[in-house]
Amino acid sequence: MGPLDRRRDPLLERIHAILPSMNPTTIARPRARGALLLLAAATAAPLAAQGQPQDPVAATRSTLEQWVATRATISKENRDWALARESLQARMEVVRRETEALKKRIGEAESGLAEAEKKRLELQADNDRQKATSAALEQRIAAYEQRLLGLLPRLPDTLREKVKPLTQRIPTGEAPATLSLGDRYATVIGVLNEIHKWNREVTVTSEVRDVGGGTSVEVAVLYAGLGQAWYAGGNGKVAGVGVAGPSKWEWRPANELSPAISKLIAVFKNEQPATFVQLPMTVQ
Repeated sequence: MGPLDRRRDPLLERIHAILPSMNPTTIARPRARGALLLLAAATAAPLAAQGQPQDPVAATRSTLEQWVATRATISKENRDWALARESLQARMEVVRRETEALKKRIGEAESGLAEAEKKRLELQADNDRQKATSAALEQRIAAYEQRLLGLLPRLPDTLREKVKPLTQRIPTGEAPATLSLGDRYATVIGVLNEIHKWNREVTVTSEVRDVGGGTSVEVAVLYAGLGQAWYAGGNGKVAGVGVAGPSKWEWRPANELSPAISKLIAVFKNEQPATFVQLPMTVQ
């Protein structure tokens, strides 16, 4: 065997590193040596055509070096692609999970919006009902207030003065309502309670009555509810009878009744023993 068969060529070592199935011994065999010579011949052919000296070993070495470099480049590209593919797959998995989470949140948001819209519609319907009820109540209280204002002149002066702090809160055409519906209802109910209380009781008050001739006398007045009243004063010289008229209280003198009216008032105030007192009464 020649020198090529006996020594370890560095090029053959690189080939052995790239192709594990090949080793220097195998390459040194005649068949491998023939293949290398063919490869060298194929490489040297272009050089011969260019007029350069043919060196099969150098040509083969150059070709193998290029081939080894190409294989290394391909191997590196494969490794880089494998790493890039793994990274891309990992990112795609992250994006997929984020997409699923986003879809879930969107679904929850849409469900929340639907529930909020349903609640809004319910509140809107309830608000509309309350507005309609409020409008009806406002119309009703306005009618009550007007009827009550029309009733005030028919009340006794003492009772009208008693409820004046409440009646002043009732709106009129010149003064629009400033109170809430609840306060307006409370005002009307308060006035009606005072009127009802006066009507079911006997009340004695002190008033000043005009007895004519520009003369006014302080008298004691006994009201039997809202339908009838008697007054007496002026040291037993002045007396009269009052009834509720269509628009106001109407009073007429009845001086001849002064003893009986004075006695009735004294009995009511426990100033005299109880006794039967006969007085005229007008039934309307």
